[in-house]
This record gives sequence, structure tokens and C-alpha cells, in this order.
Amino acid sequence: MNKILINLCVAGAGMALVASCQGTANNETVMTTQPESITDYANYPTYDGEDLGLVIDGIVYKFKLWSPMADSVAVNIYENGLGGAAVSRHEMLADKTRGTWSADLKGDLMGKFYTFQVMIDGNWLDETPGVWAKAVGVNGERAAIIDLKTTDPEGWELDKGPVLEHNTDAVLYEMHHRDFSIHENSGITNKGKFVAMVENGTLSSNGESTGIDHLKELGVTHVHILPSYDYNSVDETQLASNKYNWGYDPINYNVPEGSYSTNPACPQTRIREMKMMIQALHNAGIGVVMDVVYNHTGITQGSNFELTAPGYYYRQREDGSFSDASGCGNETASDRTQMRNFMINSIKYWMNEYHIDGFRFDLMAIHDIETMNAIAEVANAINPNVIIYGEGWTASDSPLPVERRALKEHVNKMPGIAVFSDDIRDAVKGHYSNVEDPGFASGKPGNEETVKFGIVGATAHPQIDFAKCNNSKFGYANQPVQVVNYVSCHDDPCLTDKLKKSMPGTTEDERIAVAKLAQTIVFTSQGIPFMFAGEEVYRTKKGVHNSYNSPDSINAIDWGRKSRYRDLFDYYRGLINMRKLHPAFRMTTAEEVAKNIVFDEVDTDNLISYSIKNNANGDSWNEIKVILNGAAKANEVVVPAGDWKIIVKDGKISETGLGMCDGGKLTVAPRTALILAKEK
Repeated sequence: MNKILINLCVAGAGMALVASCQGTANNETVMTTQPESITDYANYPTYDGEDLGLVIDGIVYKFKLWSPMADSVAVNIYENGLGGAAVSRHEMLADKTRGTWSADLKGDLMGKFYTFQVMIDGNWLDETPGVWAKAVGVNGERAAIIDLKTTDPEGWELDKGPVLEHNTDAVLYEMHHRDFSIHENSGITNKGKFVAMVENGTLSSNGESTGIDHLKELGVTHVHILPSYDYNSVDETQLASNKYNWGYDPINYNVPEGSYSTNPACPQTRIREMKMMIQALHNAGIGVVMDVVYNHTGITQGSNFELTAPGYYYRQREDGSFSDASGCGNETASDRTQMRNFMINSIKYWMNEYHIDGFRFDLMAIHDIETMNAIAEVANAINPNVIIYGEGWTASDSPLPVERRALKEHVNKMPGIAVFSDDIRDAVKGHYSNVEDPGFASGKPGNEETVKFGIVGATAHPQIDFAKCNNSKFGYANQPVQVVNYVSCHDDPCLTDKLKKSMPGTTEDERIAVAKLAQTIVFTSQGIPFMFAGEEVYRTKKGVHNSYNSPDSINAIDWGRKSRYRDLFDYYRGLINMRKLHPAFRMTTAEEVAKNIVFDEVDTDNLISYSIKNNANGDSWNEIKVILNGAAKANEVVVPAGDWKIIVKDGKISETGLGMCDGGKLTVAPRTALILAKEK
């Protein structure tokens, strides 16, 4: 397989991994400077065409760059992706009405590389591949000239993702490429690579399925892959050093990350292998959600945005300094026309070229509501099954007015978008920023109303006392499909580590019981369930919560744990299967939720009891009784008389039933859920 991929590269196209060389010997390179005024940007001419960067038309190579403030722009042609002087340099022609610069070159440029260079106030800036590079050499410093059709795997034209009737039918699985396959016990050959997911039949040393077979066995519908575009923090020429990063430091937004390919120096390889991964997942019935970080860049000065149109793509404070709602040194300006166009066209490109099924927006509230709605409209026109969700908050304040931010509280203004529910997350397991703080599932009283808020998918419900809710004081979601429920993700302590810190003096078995209870709440709540990869095998990050650059010894999923914690894995699988088979857990409107979910009056701390009635959403079960006991002691509940099938009890689950009961006074074991179903 690797020989085929490597042979796609033409001779001289930068296959040797050599030292980086930026700029050219004949041109002065300078750092960009911040603008004296932030009020002129609205008057800049803009361009919404889809031909920025490079378009190949027969033997004509059409280069186009948007840089309305430039005095002059040139395009440089190179033989290699790194090193060596430019073989030719070409001045570009300005179109002042659109702010663009163009150069049409003829000849055989296929397999070569290019950069743009912009002159501002008489000084040449550093070279850049531009913001619209679709293929790059190693470390993304030069854009590559390739035929994208040569990167399509066999049968790509027929590839498509799963079709769900509603997004509440999705089960999201958040995964980092390296974490998922790098462990020595993964049984995977291409560890840490896109094509790890192409390998079938992989097994741990205990004989348990790993890789894509594990996902199929578990039953998830979508993998949410952490940032997979070309990012800054890993040197692709030094992969043997095994440097790790989550990837929230973008360089080239429209090119796959080279360190996840088998040959970062070959521009075609990273593209083809990412497509192969997506195709393999699609063939397994699993969609692909891509984590996108349009809200900031890995660096500010010297970024491709700054080297193309200094100041424009970033927001500034009144004093002209770069604002920093991302907490990473800058924030992009989605409310400016050209940045909005960039985001929209980038989303379209990933969907059309790579068949991406959905997007998770990092720090989505840095973006404005208008931009997010425009993205949702365009994405839905391409694929009505697209899933779009994001973090409905910022890391710090922004010059963007609060009323314009794509905040969690404003999701009712964004009908095609969902937000993460930090409400259910913090209420169930304890506050994210205080590792020692327990939650409802781990025995802390006072979170019952917030858990109920999560159960109804953050929608308005007549039985929720919003004044008693911890984070939100109103039902912010118009429909349950606008909420993603979770208790753990790549950020902050994973569930295993959180429970260990917040439940001192407890045994592992007691903490596993709480983990089961926590996930039972997530998978039986209305909305879209989301889980962190490895939770199903009781994954630990050894107490490191912000493990964005921690080594594999911290981040890798140890697949030997699947055998050790097989009971937990089977419970997760059972929850997913139950949710898939019973649409009562997947209602699509707030009206259905308010009508069919009825909470019982309960005066006991850490105890919630409710029914889902009326064959909700066409379910075969007429009534479902869900009882959640987060206390460290058994609690009693009264269930109406009837022929009840026991679905979940004492940490065991079976959709076909664990037995029958007649109702009446029932005892719920400590830190467990009891779920009963009645067909008539």
C-alpha cells in the first residue's frame, strides 16, 4: 500500500526530508505589523469566488490571492517542498475592485511547489502558501501543485456517509488519531496514522478487537476526529521524536496534517490516506465529524493570514492590539466578510473533496451567529444529514458584542447547530475546573434539577425549576437536537481520572459503578450523546487533564484494558444498542419531550425518577421508567403496578430483559440506574 502511495509523487517533489528554508535570498523578509486603525476593514473590497489559491485549467495554472492592501504580489515556483531557491518568480496583476491578484502561468508545473509573497509599504513580507493551499509539502511551508483526482482511492466517487433520519440518532465518539492506534497493544500496523482505520481484523494481545472493528462492535455512528488539518506543533521532518499534540494550532486549514500520513513529504499521500480513512469508516457505516479551529491560528505574526492580508483576519482591541478570546494569542474575525467567506468555502471544500459528514467548532462563541447560520445553510444544502455542533463559549472576552456571539444561550437563534451541554457534564460528574468536586452520580446532593435539565435536552419543560439549575436558568434549546450531552472529552480530566480524584476512599468497583451511571444518564437523555474514546475501556490519562502535548504514555489508549474491563465495555455497548432500538430516547421536538417525559416527585437527595410515556416517538415500549440513584446507599422508589421488563439493574443491561417485576416498592442499589419498560 505504501509503495503505491509514494509512487504518486513525481521525481523532485520534495521526498527528501531536509531542513526548512523560509524566504528567498533575493528579497528582504520582514515581520508583519499591526494596523494603525481597525475601522478601515469594512471598506476593503472582498471576493467570494472559489478559485483563490490555484486552479489548474489544462496547461494553464491560475494563481489568485486576495490581498487588497498589498503594493505588489509575486508567486514563486520551487522544485521541492523544502530547501532550494525559487526556479522562477512571477509578478501578479491587481484587480483593485475585488482586492485580488492574479497570474496565469503556462507550462508543465505539475509536481512543483509555490509560495506567494506580498509587499506592504514597500517591504516584502515572508513567503506563504496563502490561506487557500489545498496541498502542501512537508511542514506546510510551500503549497504543492498536484492533480487532486490522483488522490482519490478506488471507488471514491461512490463514497458517502451514513444517513440518519434525525441527528438525535447519532452516537458521537471523540477520537485522536494517535491515541486510538499508537499503543503497542493495538495490533495495528500503521500506528498513529490515518490509515490505521483502514486495517481490519486487528486484535489486542488478549484477542480483543481494536481499530475500526472495535468501533463497529461498540456501535457508534460517528467518529469525531480531533483537528486533522495541517497544524504547527509537530515537525514533520522529525517524526521519530514522537512529538505529540492535539492539533489546535492551525497552519493550513484546507490540507490534512502530514504527521498522520505515512509520508509527509509527498503532498498526495496525506490527502489520499485521509480519504482512505474516511472511505473505510463510511464502508463500516460510520460517519466522520471533523474538529475545526477557525477561531484562532497557532501563531499570529507570521501566520498565513498575516502574511496575506495583515490585520484583516484577526480582531483587534480599541488600542489596535490583537484580541484574544481564544486564550491562544489571537482570535479571528468571522464577522468580516472575507473571513466569513473563507470559513464557508473551507467547510464546502471539506465536504465536497473529503466527504466529511459533520463539524465540531472549537470555541464557537468567538464566531458570530450570522456566520454560523450561513455555514449551516451551505452545509445542509450539500448534505442534509450534516451534523454541526460546537463549544458555546469563549476562553476570554472578545470585542464581538455578546448579543452577536454564537453562545450556548443563543443556540435558539441557530436552528441548524447544536451546542455542548456543560450543564449535564458538570451536574453529573462534578465541576470541570475542580477535579475534587463530585457530582450527582458520585454522591453530591443539589445537582438533581440540573441533571433533569440535561435529561430533557435543555428544552423548556413544565416540571423543571430553572431557578435551581446550576449553569443555565432557562431552556436555551428550541429542540433537543440542538444539544450534545457528555460527561467527558479530550479537555479536562477524563471520567476515570475525575472519579478517582473526586471519590477518595472508594474502590475501583465503586467508581466503575459511577461511570456506568454517568453514561446511563448521557445515553438516556434527550439530545445527541457524545463519548470520549477509550471511556468504554476505563481509559486513564494518569491524572493529566490538559494533555495536549503529553507523551503517548499519557494519551494512548491501552487496548489491554478492553479485556480487563470487558464488563464496562459491554455495558456501553448495551446502552448504545438500547438507544438505537428505542426512539423514546431520541425525541426530535421540545413539544414531544414536554408531553412524554414526566418526573416523579422525589424528596431524596441524589435520586431522580421519571417516565417516558405514550410510546414516545413511535417506540415499541409504551412506558419507560428511569430511576437514577447517585447516592452511596440504596434507595427505595414506588413504581406503579404492571408488567415491567427489567432493562437495567445493578450495573447490568439487556434490551431484551433481565427479568420481570410487578412494580410496587423497589430498591435501587447504590450508584446505579434502574430502567424498566412496559409494552402495554
